[in-house]
Amino acid sequence: MKNSVYYVWKGCERRMNVYFLGEYIKKQREKLGLTQEQVCEGICEQVTLSRLENGRQTPSRTRVNALLQRLGLPEDRYYMILTKNELEIEALKKEIIACNALDSAKEGFSKVEQLEKLVNTDDNLEKQFILRSKALLGYLAGRYTKEEKLRMLIQAIGLTIPDFDLEIIGSHLYTVDEMKIINQIAGVYSDMGQNKKAADIYYQLLKYVQKHQQEAVISSGMLPMVLGNYARALDLCGYYKDAVDYAQRGIEACVRYGHYQMLYACLAIQAESYHFMKQDEKSAEAYHEAYYLCKVIGRKESMLAIQEEAKNYIGLEFRFK
Repeated sequence: MKNSVYYVWKGCERRMNVYFLGEYIKKQREKLGLTQEQVCEGICEQVTLSRLENGRQTPSRTRVNALLQRLGLPEDRYYMILTKNELEIEALKKEIIACNALDSAKEGFSKVEQLEKLVNTDDNLEKQFILRSKALLGYLAGRYTKEEKLRMLIQAIGLTIPDFDLEIIGSHLYTVDEMKIINQIAGVYSDMGQNKKAADIYYQLLKYVQKHQQEAVISSGMLPMVLGNYARALDLCGYYKDAVDYAQRGIEACVRYGHYQMLYACLAIQAESYHFMKQDEKSAEAYHEAYYLCKVIGRKESMLAIQEEAKNYIGLEFRFK
């Protein structure tokens, strides 16, 4: 008897199609010309994916999400009954991600400790999330140097992709967490002053997202993030026109897909790049937009950084502070 987990898909004619989850995973895998081994590498055994495709077994939600992400599919269109433990794990992960975003390292480490007590120690996906979170939170708290953070992130992605190579990023399939790790590795290289290396990593990741994440781009939020970070790396490399262009693409992606976390950053990148292109009028406009957007969403540190930069570069003072 097939498992009773369904995947809901909105087709090109806007009609709702309902598939058995395993059937849809198999359909997408075969459409992309991928083997079971390619899709499940580092996530689960091939036999587990085979049983899922044939409706004889449903893995944990974490593994199902990872498989869908590797196939470039949204993970918010299927329904599964979760255990109390799975619900607690999902809630803690969201809280940890929020702590990273808000620079709340102490609270974040407390949540990580709670998570470690709940997860299976043999689960590479959970271990990867924990290690990635420790690297980010630890750097925020001053526990780790840039070099230590980089080693931890490379170790984290190696848990699911042992032969990962920064020179050929497009040679593997990735989950959202794996893409975030690659994005964060590029960020460390940029922090270390290796902006051209960072730009190359972001460029490869952008090409991957554009090729493999067409269906999931709305739900994952990866495209605005990678476009914004790539634009920042180009700006730091001195490629100002390209930085403006990619930041604009980031702005458009933020608005189109409803992911606004990178919006003010893309505007600030444009502002700085316009200044170095000797277009201070455009720079002032972008600084105003970035500053007041930060004010609206409560990003006080970013507001102060933009305020100082705008004053130093073009002598701009903001009327409402």
